[in-house]
Amino acid sequence: MAGLLSLVATPIGNLEDITLRALRTLREADAILAEDTRRTGVLTSHHGISTRLRSLHAHTGEGQLDAIAAELAAGARFALVSDAGTPVVSDPGHALVERAVALGVTVEGIPGPSAVTTAVAVSGLPCDHFRFVGFLPRSGSKRSSALDSIVLDSSASVFFEAPQRVGKTLAELAALALPERRAAACRELTKLHEEVRRGTLTELAEYFQEGARGEFTVVVEGAARVQADDTPEDLEARVRTLLAEGMAVKTIAKALAATTSLSRAEAYDLALRVGRRQEAGEEEH
Repeated sequence: MAGLLSLVATPIGNLEDITLRALRTLREADAILAEDTRRTGVLTSHHGISTRLRSLHAHTGEGQLDAIAAELAAGARFALVSDAGTPVVSDPGHALVERAVALGVTVEGIPGPSAVTTAVAVSGLPCDHFRFVGFLPRSGSKRSSALDSIVLDSSASVFFEAPQRVGKTLAELAALALPERRAAACRELTKLHEEVRRGTLTELAEYFQEGARGEFTVVVEGAARVQADDTPEDLEARVRTLLAEGMAVKTIAKALAATTSLSRAEAYDLALRVGRRQEAGEEEH
């Protein structure tokens, strides 16, 4: 009979943020598969759990993953944890889950702490729709595309960032003609030195320009949504708002083409016309 792989959410900081079901699952498992056995050892020691710890991290080889999956298929009951939060979200657990599913192993989720949903909840931003971006690429066209997607998406965006890069990333987003777009930079969530800083991208970029210690989860509010039945007047008002935020005409055209029935050329023409009218009005005054 196939075994069981339990994906157990663990605290993102405060060791008391763990469910009774998670503690029972960790105690009853044949082994706990941990991204960092030393870090998970602190958690299990704190809660008096003596279950054996085994490593499963980004450098675990294919052969070792196959062997663990084979144990599960033979009836083993393993608990999979990440260093913090819910497993398989921006961590290496997916490769094992994929193998387990293919072998008919039961995979269950033991829900609990998540930096993503915690940050969304405390951000103070409209987040009825949001998407998780994970860690942003460090450079190149992939990074540019990721930043563009945050700028243009009508949903709020949530991403992780390293402390030494958070100021630079916030500044890049602000420079993409989003100086007044609101955001929340959540540092060391649930830990002793927890800090949630709210403000515009420009304000946050200035505050964290020298970097900071700790782990960051950043929430950026989405672009104002454009309804499918918006009139030409509604669209013009939307363009005026984006121009007032400092967004470039090309970026506005991208946003309108992505969220309305307008083609890129039509959206660009609209943004250009509205922009020229605004410039002419300013010159008259």
